[in-house]
Amino acid sequence: MSRNDEVASRLEEFADLLEATGVEYKPTAYRRAAENVREHTAPIENLAGEGEDAVAEIDRVGDAIASKIVEYFETGAIEELEALREELPVDMAGLTAVEGVGPKTVGSLYEALGVTTLDELEAAAEAGEIREVSGFGAKTEENILDRIPFAREARKRTRLGDARPVADAALAYLADVDPVASVEVCGSIRRWKDTIGDVDLLVASDAREPVVEAFTDWPDADATIEAGTGKASVRADGTRVDLRVVDGEEFGAALQYFTGSRAHNVSVRNRAIDRGLKLNEYGLFDVSDVDGADGADDAAADEGADGQRVGERVAGETEAGVYEVLDMDPVPPELREDNGEVEAAAAGELPDLVETGDLRGDLHTHTDWSDGGFTIAEMVAAAAERGSDYHVVTDHAAGPGIFGNTGLDEAAIAEQAEAVAEAADEVDDAIEVFHGIEANIDAEGAITTDDEALADLDLVVASPHSALGQDDEAATARLVRAVEHPHVDVLGHPTGRIINSRPGVSPDVEAVVAAAADAGTAIEVNANPARLDADGDTVRAALDAGATIAVNTDAHSPRELDNARYGVHTARRGWAETADVLNARSAEGLREFLDG
Repeated sequence: MSRNDEVASRLEEFADLLEATGVEYKPTAYRRAAENVREHTAPIENLAGEGEDAVAEIDRVGDAIASKIVEYFETGAIEELEALREELPVDMAGLTAVEGVGPKTVGSLYEALGVTTLDELEAAAEAGEIREVSGFGAKTEENILDRIPFAREARKRTRLGDARPVADAALAYLADVDPVASVEVCGSIRRWKDTIGDVDLLVASDAREPVVEAFTDWPDADATIEAGTGKASVRADGTRVDLRVVDGEEFGAALQYFTGSRAHNVSVRNRAIDRGLKLNEYGLFDVSDVDGADGADDAAADEGADGQRVGERVAGETEAGVYEVLDMDPVPPELREDNGEVEAAAAGELPDLVETGDLRGDLHTHTDWSDGGFTIAEMVAAAAERGSDYHVVTDHAAGPGIFGNTGLDEAAIAEQAEAVAEAADEVDDAIEVFHGIEANIDAEGAITTDDEALADLDLVVASPHSALGQDDEAATARLVRAVEHPHVDVLGHPTGRIINSRPGVSPDVEAVVAAAADAGTAIEVNANPARLDADGDTVRAALDAGATIAVNTDAHSPRELDNARYGVHTARRGWAETADVLNARSAEGLREFLDG
């Protein structure tokens, strides 16, 4: 975690605690400051070293917050934050993991019932105590109790977007350690699953102990959990990071083995057995002439009495080499779920998966006209800096699920059209700028912005933001009606889920994507790592139905434009190729789709 992220997290905690104790207005100021500190290009520790005035130059960081940031670097703590922690000694992250439980609810339940943990919240709900608290009731208590199991299960796994930066930092650090020949992540994080258990790292080296020692000395590690001669585990930014060191000749086989999935590995191992070969984490071995080594799982089939591998090693240094000996094309990690990829690899029919660099623009972004933190010009400039050919501004329209006054009504949409045109004129030919909207799908599937306003826009993303607890049949009918709307171009984050926070709706995916294919409406893969919605399974269903997908960031800041990679890897999990992705097309190709 960078120091900017570290400080931003403290400011966000400050905001939550202030809100929980009933303070108004300040929480919003702290959250905005946190966002801008996180986005700021200069290291916050350098600015803090120059004093409060330098920190206060960051947009939306006032003198009071700047002084606290300087205090944090000078003393290692913020006195007022420590006082708030003592005043409200709660597990804020655990309690707010329950859908519908925000900081204010946490504060109320602590004051009334002394609730500090998820277990205490559950006990209070089971005892019928929450309904007796002013402002609550039996239905609220029932909802909290129903949602606690999801929150508890979610806390066992880490969002990909939280774990991947930790993994990237570890990879960069280990790559510079002298004895390290190769290093890669493995496990579910390498397959880009939306949540992971631990970060798993694999290193090839002929000097194991120095690598382990360097790993446990990693500056980003908060604590060492365990360390041996060839394995170690540390905790960094709340995530467990496990290291395994292997010999170079075993690295490819170990990487294939520890990447998984288990089901994929079983299928590949069986293919090896059919060829008189033995595949394990140490390599691919020819055991056709070895007695008792017919592919059984017993240790004798893997090793001789002296611990040496049995048979002749025919592959193992690289993953590609392992697959090649098995007469397979190398299988991209995202596809390794035993969903037909083994057969496709053997037949030379694996898809040519989309790459992040294939994206030409973003069809779903926000500015400070709605709930974004940056101007249209700033967001367009950031997209241009990243090499985009085009950028679509799609601020929230007013409607159900959009809180406060952040959504645009029809008059504001028309007014914004002029501002978008001005921004386009300012960048000239550097990047094309389109004007769109993120409209709202109500519980029955109607689009809550007038058709006349929608017709004037370049692109319409329609998303569900409310009624996310409705039954499957209603959710299906709702989304089918939405994709069939003549002005809707993209179905945004179809389920409305927030990973580890709320499950969202569960429609009949096949029915929705079939309707989208017929209507010429694209299905969004929302690259926000808290969403990753649609998921890989839905992407594959959409492609099977002949629908188009769009990989969008839903960015509310320039930094969030970099989340595109999470959406691309999610699309790859659904076997998506470049031609399947709407915003991998040129601006002309995009217009053809929108006009079709």
